[in-house]
Amino acid sequence: MTRITVVGSGIVGLATARAFARRGHDVVVLEKEDDVARHQTGRNSGVIHSGLYYTPGSKKATMCRAGARSMQEYAAEKGVAHQITGKLVVATDESQLPQLAKLAERAVANGVPSRRVTAEEAREHEPHVRTVGAIRVESTGIVDYTGVCRAMADDIRESGGEIRFGTAVLSSREQTGGLAVETTAGVVETDLLVNCAGLHSDRVAAASGVTPDVRIVPFRGEYFELVPDRSDLVRGLIYPVPDPRFPFLGVHLTKMVDGSVHAGPNAVFALAREGYRWRDVDPRELGLSLTWPGLWRLGAKNVVPGAREFVRSVSRKLFANSLAELVPGIGVHDLVPAKAGVRAQAMHRDGRMVDDFYIQRAARQLHILNAPSPAATCALEIADHIVAEMEASA
Repeated sequence: MTRITVVGSGIVGLATARAFARRGHDVVVLEKEDDVARHQTGRNSGVIHSGLYYTPGSKKATMCRAGARSMQEYAAEKGVAHQITGKLVVATDESQLPQLAKLAERAVANGVPSRRVTAEEAREHEPHVRTVGAIRVESTGIVDYTGVCRAMADDIRESGGEIRFGTAVLSSREQTGGLAVETTAGVVETDLLVNCAGLHSDRVAAASGVTPDVRIVPFRGEYFELVPDRSDLVRGLIYPVPDPRFPFLGVHLTKMVDGSVHAGPNAVFALAREGYRWRDVDPRELGLSLTWPGLWRLGAKNVVPGAREFVRSVSRKLFANSLAELVPGIGVHDLVPAKAGVRAQAMHRDGRMVDDFYIQRAARQLHILNAPSPAATCALEIADHIVAEMEASA
C-alpha cells in the first residue's frame, strides 16, 4: 500500500484522491479551508463542457469529450443535481460569422456533436436571443459541482481515505523512504505528493523544492444573476462567439440547476490569489504577479480587450449592455451581484498563457500547475491520468 498525499480539495484534488483510494492506496487530502470546493470549483458557472473550443489533440479536447460523459454519469449515480441543457454559441452580427465557421470546424475536429443553425432555428431553443446564426451543441449541460465534491469526499472516506481541513502545506522535503510534508497541523509522512492546490499550486511546488516552469497569475471572473422575474429570458446556455484576440470566452448566460440564470464572467487581473473583490489586495502575491515578465507581455498584446474588461468590471451598465447583445432587453436593473471566482491561470515567462492542462513532475511528486476550465468537467479523466502516471513510475 502506497501512502499518497493530495494537496487541495477542489474537484481535481478530490477526484484524484478518490481514484487512488479506490485502488487501495493509503490516501490523505490536505486542505487549508474548512470545507471542500471553496475556490475555483465552488465559484464557477457549473457547466459540463462539451469540448468545443479546445485545440484538437490537446488534453483538454480529448479529456473533455470523455469527461462530459463521466461527469454526467457520476452525478446521476450519486443523485447530484444536473441537467443536459444544450448550448447556443451565437453570432450577433455578420462580422462574427467567419469565426463561428472556424468554431464549427473545430467542433468537427474534436468529435463534438454540433450543428450550424439559422437565426430562426436558434430562436426555437432560445426565443429571446439575438443572432444572425449560431452553433447548437446538445451535449453541454450544468451540474452542482460542490455537490459532486461532497460525493467524492464521501467516496474517499468510504475507501479508507482521510480529508484534513484547516491544514495548510508549508513545505515538503525528501527523507529516507519518502517525503515529509510540513503543515500547519504537523508533519505528514508520505510516499508520493500530488499537488492540486489550484491558485497556490506554483507556491506549493516551490515550497517542495521544485522550480515551477510557469507562474500562476490570478484573473477574477465577476458574475451577476438575473432577477427571478427575468429568468425566463434564458432556457439553457447562451455563449458569444469568442474573441480570438482575448484568451477567455466572454460573458455568457447560464441557466443553473436551481433555475436561476448566471450572467458572466468577465476577466480582470486580480490583486490577490483569492482576490474576489477589488479591495482584496495581497501585496506579496501582487508583487509576485507584477514581477513576472509574462504578465506585462500579455498586457501589451491585449490592451484594448483588457481595458474593456476593466471598464465592464466597474460599470454594471456596461456589463448589462454586453448581455443585452445576446438577449435584448436585459438592463442594469435586471442584475443582482453573485459571488465572483478567480481563475488560476498559468503563464509562461514570455507572456503566453498555458493553453492546456499542465503537469510538472519531480521525484515522488506531481504538480498540476494549470487546470482551469474545463478541468471540472474533466476531473475524473484527469484523476485517471494522474494515477496511471504515478503508478507507472512507482
